[in-house]
Amino acid sequence: MKKHICFFISVLTPVFVGVRAEILNLNEPFLKVEKLDTSTYSKEDLKQAYQSFNDELYDPMRKLYFRDSKKGTEVAAIWTQAIYWDMAMNAYKAEPSKQNKQRIEDIYQGCYEYYAGYDWYSHPDVWFIYDDIMWWVISMARAYELTGEEKYLAHAVSGFNRVWYGVPELDIGSFDREKGGMFWDWTMGRAGKMSCINYPTVVASALLYKITQNESYLEKAKDVYSWSRKNLFNTATGEVADSKHGDGEPHWKPHGYNQGTCVGAAVDLYKITGEMHYLNDAVLAADFTKNTMSISGILPFDTGEEQGIYHAILGQYIVQLAKEVNQPEYLNWMKKNITVGWNNRNERNLTTRNISEKTSDHKIISAYDASGVVGLMLAVSSEN
Repeated sequence: MKKHICFFISVLTPVFVGVRAEILNLNEPFLKVEKLDTSTYSKEDLKQAYQSFNDELYDPMRKLYFRDSKKGTEVAAIWTQAIYWDMAMNAYKAEPSKQNKQRIEDIYQGCYEYYAGYDWYSHPDVWFIYDDIMWWVISMARAYELTGEEKYLAHAVSGFNRVWYGVPELDIGSFDREKGGMFWDWTMGRAGKMSCINYPTVVASALLYKITQNESYLEKAKDVYSWSRKNLFNTATGEVADSKHGDGEPHWKPHGYNQGTCVGAAVDLYKITGEMHYLNDAVLAADFTKNTMSISGILPFDTGEEQGIYHAILGQYIVQLAKEVNQPEYLNWMKKNITVGWNNRNERNLTTRNISEKTSDHKIISAYDASGVVGLMLAVSSEN
């Protein structure tokens, strides 16, 4: 318990000015693109990239991901393990081999053992932030869609309910029944409503609606999306705010993962309802990321510890926009970033969050940083 409490104090204190929100380097000179090789990457490159990612960062004993390439005892943050699991599922979609299928089960089991059996209710020392749970709800729902295994759906439903309704004598849930929107935490007095809980909640609700056809999930998705659009989304530019505290202005700080989940939430609701305004929002958010946040089309990066994983999250939803609703120009944008990043890999075939910079052969590389380019590769290939 002490380990988790210490992590909470040291890493999560800055949320009052924007969760996981360090300086976004939009204009730094080191973002200049040094290589714009127009050649594409091959299926063998994809295999090599994912194999190297796992060789350097996956712990085969505990069956989850190390914090970084020095390995040791530290593991990557709880919510990012769900994203690495998404990557494993995308690897299986790209190549449905026995090995890739086994990795899906192995990561599930490893995280089951490490994170209190996905008991969202009884272990607030482990599951202490709403968005940590919601990222896992999304991944559990995807795992059910892919495999049909009921245990995944059971975890998704219970996790969603825990976030929405709370736990007696602990918290009353993330959803604000009076003003709408989702709070990010309960341990600090439901201090803010962050994009990183609101848009993932829409994605999770839409997935559960598609699986169960339970209309209450669709109503929740629409409700949270509507609040988010009014309070966290610039309808003129497509910028997604980091958060909103109280009734004042939101904290206008764009991050790739928030832009991505906004796109995914809008695409999901467009596909379910056929209402064009959702698709218009998705395109607007994607265009802001591509044309304003990026430099010469190359994705920007944040400097915070866990923020290296943002490319992998963004890619998941940009590819969804590109392929599921026929917006192919965004796929070319993702491939450009993959090509530049892969060309800048190091001798261990690892890449980092700064796609345009050559990856060091000698520095320790975090699982967060190393996930970006390979995450993009797997997202693009999984939807073929």
